[in-house]
Amino acid sequence: MDLLAGKRILVTGGSGFLGTHVLAELAEHDPAAVIAPRSVQYDLRDRAAIGAALNDARPEVVVHLAAVVGGIGANMATPGQFFYDNASMGIHLIEESRLAGVERFVCLGTVCAYPKHTPIPFHEDDLWNGYPEETNAPYGLAKKMLLVQLQAYRQQYGFQGVYLLPVNLYGPHDNFDERTSHVIPALIKKCCEAADSGAESITCWGTGQASREFLYVEDAAKGVAAAAAHYLGAEPVNLGSGQEITIAELTTLIAELAGFEGEIVWDRSKPDGQPRRWLDTSRAADEFGFRAETKLREGLERTIEWFRARSHERNQERQPQSIP
Repeated sequence: MDLLAGKRILVTGGSGFLGTHVLAELAEHDPAAVIAPRSVQYDLRDRAAIGAALNDARPEVVVHLAAVVGGIGANMATPGQFFYDNASMGIHLIEESRLAGVERFVCLGTVCAYPKHTPIPFHEDDLWNGYPEETNAPYGLAKKMLLVQLQAYRQQYGFQGVYLLPVNLYGPHDNFDERTSHVIPALIKKCCEAADSGAESITCWGTGQASREFLYVEDAAKGVAAAAAHYLGAEPVNLGSGQEITIAELTTLIAELAGFEGEIVWDRSKPDGQPRRWLDTSRAADEFGFRAETKLREGLERTIEWFRARSHERNQERQPQSIP
């Protein structure tokens, strides 16, 4: 049974990196309508604005993707903002959705909610066995509270909430701003620019020994849509690729694909973040048949190709126009 067929679906963050792909996947489930308002129309930190959005859209299903996110540097620079914005958006949206009679609420959490020292691979049952890694704990805890809220609302009100825990996403159209980007877009930008300029070295944060798991954005969108359409459980579900790689190995691979042949220097004064990240993805496979399809090398090749094409377009736009 497809729980999205014939339904009106409201998607927050629908114009974002993941959101644009999720909209396309949701459309494959024959909904009555998919509505994705922009943040300039409704500020989701404002409870009254959320009420107005729900009143205007009249959704039966809400998919909450909107978030304030960033890499280690951004999390360290603005932890208060990351906590408040993410917590307030989610808490108010869940409550207003309940009051508006929304049938089904799908919430995107974060791998940052897991304890700093979680046994590998991360299983959903380990989510509460410790405090998150310090550099992104405010963000991780803000998102984690939404799981508590959804489970409490299911218990008290019968409100059908679904909570997903994705690993780090990447792909074309990612955020490549060096001040706020995550590790893959930051490394792609750094390596491509170093290769193009002939730089002898690049400097990267930490020791390179921490590990991460990455999920291609199109795969992630398929996982979100599949969970929205078929998952009925109250327990959180990991969304990942099942491929672990150290940051040093990742950097070497990106440098190779970008054509950078210089030295990679590690700034050990900067934090590594969580020591390891690798998810047990069996629950997603068992409950709604989700398995990631895109291998890391393939996804990186597509992302680098997109980044270089976009950089070329921008350089062309900056060129002075000749006057005939």
